Amino acid sequence: MQDNNRIIIALDMDNQKQVLTLVKQLDPALCRLKIGKELFTSFGPKLVKKLQKLGFDIFLDLKFHDIPNTVYKAVRAACELKVWMLTIHSAGGSEMLKAARAAVDESDHKPILIAVTVLTSLSDNDMAEQGIQRSAAEQVLRLASLSQQNGMDGVVCSAAEVPSIRRLLSKNFILVTPGIRPAGDDAQDQKRVVTPRDAISAGSNYLVIGRPITQARKPVEKLNLILSEISGTSAGLC
Repeated sequence: MQDNNRIIIALDMDNQKQVLTLVKQLDPALCRLKIGKELFTSFGPKLVKKLQKLGFDIFLDLKFHDIPNTVYKAVRAACELKVWMLTIHSAGGSEMLKAARAAVDESDHKPILIAVTVLTSLSDNDMAEQGIQRSAAEQVLRLASLSQQNGMDGVVCSAAEVPSIRRLLSKNFILVTPGIRPAGDDAQDQKRVVTPRDAISAGSNYLVIGRPITQARKPVEKLNLILSEISGTSAGLC
């Protein structure tokens, strides 16, 4: 089914008041919200529920990575929060991925289950430092394939790797891409970045965009500029 609500705003902030001030300016029909480790550790499920009451779908990006039983229980808890999407680390291996899939399948509410491949802050040098004898792009493909084989709905990856994943895996496999920077914006600490328009054209389903919007002087105006940038492009949607 086509989904035109493709921007996920990363709320990588540490102040609940600032979060709510920002979010109350936004339209849930135009974006979704990502809650990561910092916000969730500080404010927990209560913040998730506050944002849901404002009408927003929540992407719970906690990147679970642990023994299978622990991940199973964590995913079950996330399902009870009725989040729209959640993440686990594909590097946890097949048994952990299967446990996460089982947790979603056994829950009444079934969020989209996404596996993280290689963080967009990591480069080929980082791979070598970890003893991985593959480039970051090659490792993404290996982990994306492992994720699909074990029942994940999709993966998080850089938009630069989207064309290769699209050629390798099924058309309905969901690709969520962080490291998105509008043309002219600073890449900051991201090493593998792509513009919103190029990411959608390549085949990304959802774009995770944080600081370019949350730190903008006029966040709503910045979001609208990004939506204008990607309008008119086409790509396979979930």
